[in-house]
Amino acid sequence: MTSVPGSVPGMDHPEEQTEAEVTLTGRGISVSSRVEVVHEGFIAVRPSVGEFVEQVVVKVGDAVELFWKSSDAQRTLPAEVTEVEQGAVIRWRMRATGPAEASQRRKAVRGRVAVPVTAGYGSIELTGETVDLSEAGLRAEFEGLGAPPEAGAKLDLIIALEDGPFRTKAEVVRTQARGARWVMSIRFTGIQEKDQDRVRRRVFQALREERARAADDAPPGLRG
Repeated sequence: MTSVPGSVPGMDHPEEQTEAEVTLTGRGISVSSRVEVVHEGFIAVRPSVGEFVEQVVVKVGDAVELFWKSSDAQRTLPAEVTEVEQGAVIRWRMRATGPAEASQRRKAVRGRVAVPVTAGYGSIELTGETVDLSEAGLRAEFEGLGAPPEAGAKLDLIIALEDGPFRTKAEVVRTQARGARWVMSIRFTGIQEKDQDRVRRRVFQALREERARAADDAPPGLRG
């Protein structure tokens, strides 16, 4: 690997063959990726874009931020997309537009949580169930009604957690129509801190339950 002289892998840029998250500035879309090459301020990644089938996620000129975990903290680096390679292998190339710094962002942990959700969209009320949930947003499957809401559409959500429902303003990130059902990725735009705490507790409960199930399913000799 050749990087900027004097730069420190892991501190000034993500290390090659590690995971980094690419966030599209101002659009609320984050994609996990594998860092392939870092060379003189340019970074090439292979994004995990399975959720974005048939959708252009980034284009040349887009401003993005890279987030990665260093040995003792989370780091962030501003960048600009310089090339988008499609085909069997999707690859994004970008160049750093500023120095890396410690990230103050607390990464929202996402877990598979299925609870009822209602979305008010103009005069339409959509009902569905969450597929996964985090303190920053959710993915849910709704019964389709009318025309699917486009990215950026404003929603009024009611999420029915087991200990009681809460309301929040939200925004559509993307919608995938699957017949009469829509799978929508949604980010919260006005969630109260106390409700964020409730969601976080519910997500960690789901993750604990998932780990427990995985341990129960493991062969006896592999159970820790």
